[in-house]
Amino acid sequence: MNNISMTNEELDQYYERSAQIIGRESYYSPDLYTKYNVKRGLRNEDGTGVVVGLTEIGDVQAYTVEDGKIIPQEGRLIYRGIDVYDLVEACMKEDRLGFEECAYLLLFGELPSQQELDEFKRVLACHRCLPDGFVRDIIMKAPSANIMNKMASTILVAYSYDPNPEDTSVKNLFRQSMEIIARMPLIAAYAYQAKSHYHNGNSLFIHMPDPGLSTAENILRLIRPDCSYTKLEASTLDIALILHAEHGGGNNSTFTSHVVASTGTDIYSCIAAALGSLKGPKHGGANLKVIEMMNEIKREVKNWDNDSEICDYLAKILKKGAYDQSGLIYGIGHAVYTLSDPRCVLLKKKAKELAEATGRVDEYKLYEKVEHLAPIVFNEVKKTNKRMCANVDFYSGFVYDMLNIPTDLFTPIFAVARVVGLCAHIIEERINGGKIIRPAYKYVREMSEYVPLHMRK
Repeated sequence: MNNISMTNEELDQYYERSAQIIGRESYYSPDLYTKYNVKRGLRNEDGTGVVVGLTEIGDVQAYTVEDGKIIPQEGRLIYRGIDVYDLVEACMKEDRLGFEECAYLLLFGELPSQQELDEFKRVLACHRCLPDGFVRDIIMKAPSANIMNKMASTILVAYSYDPNPEDTSVKNLFRQSMEIIARMPLIAAYAYQAKSHYHNGNSLFIHMPDPGLSTAENILRLIRPDCSYTKLEASTLDIALILHAEHGGGNNSTFTSHVVASTGTDIYSCIAAALGSLKGPKHGGANLKVIEMMNEIKREVKNWDNDSEICDYLAKILKKGAYDQSGLIYGIGHAVYTLSDPRCVLLKKKAKELAEATGRVDEYKLYEKVEHLAPIVFNEVKKTNKRMCANVDFYSGFVYDMLNIPTDLFTPIFAVARVVGLCAHIIEERINGGKIIRPAYKYVREMSEYVPLHMRK
């Protein structure tokens, strides 16, 4: 052990050999899930989720169960008893931005009066800033290639700037929630600017937020060199934020926040853990995968009006012969929704409006065709009759692209919205939880004898 230095090549070879051993020793047959009646992915055999908790914050409705059979229905998303369709359509009808009203509803459990909403917005405006030196010392000095990771680490650092970080009383959790919700757009925007400058070599733009603007307006203001945006852009992003703010207690990132909160730890740890979950390409990162996949389809399918050509390429993706060889058509299908995803339905309307305004109607029509044809191709290739629909990620990336939002910010914007629901669930867990969430895992390896070191080969 006198010479402990190793070359990069030697280290890489060691990691490769080790990975082969670990992969071999860690694998077990999927048949064991059936043998031991394990609810893989916390799913029942019929695909429904295993019920592990209660919530009054949000509900996802996509089917009914009659005589043990699942009956698909049009999807509904409920925020504190209010249908998200009603929430969004009221904002559109009254020509106003509604994310802050949505945040109030999720946190308080009821719709605000005008006076209550105005007070809520004033409190958010008071917190729409970061501590002195925070941007320079915390965000700019350690830029990350992935903004979601930077957001998670920044939230953890925010713990150090909190005068009372460990207090988990409802009052303190609400105070912390308001600060986090107000600051998330700044953290996302500044983390993007840091990456754009230090990793991509672009000019650095650091704008101050405008306390008088909404969350959607401030996001657009902070990420653009000239701070400009149109009314259509602000209203579209505002609706996207509303639709991403909450999705029941069972989605991966929200369940993560419940699991971590059940330990009694601080809110910053809970949010950081949830952001790590949300980053995943099977969760919040899916909208980026959709737009990458669609860009490949645009390149490879020569005639966008030819359904047969589109179907052939979708089949190629499903057979792992195209895009990322995963066999997944991103943005199609959902763990719960069957006939429709209400978020997708609402966002699709804004996508069409934006496409007409930006001269991208041909692309929109291609998205429509893929949305219609993908479930058909899936059932033909997989030999099933599964009911599938496009989910919110299918159009959200396209919408963000038409808003000239950089792809690096697709998932972070999801996080800016979802942190509202996360905070509401963390408070709910504090009030109603009591027990640490601790599911069981079945041990499936045989016992072996300990062999003394000098006798091992």
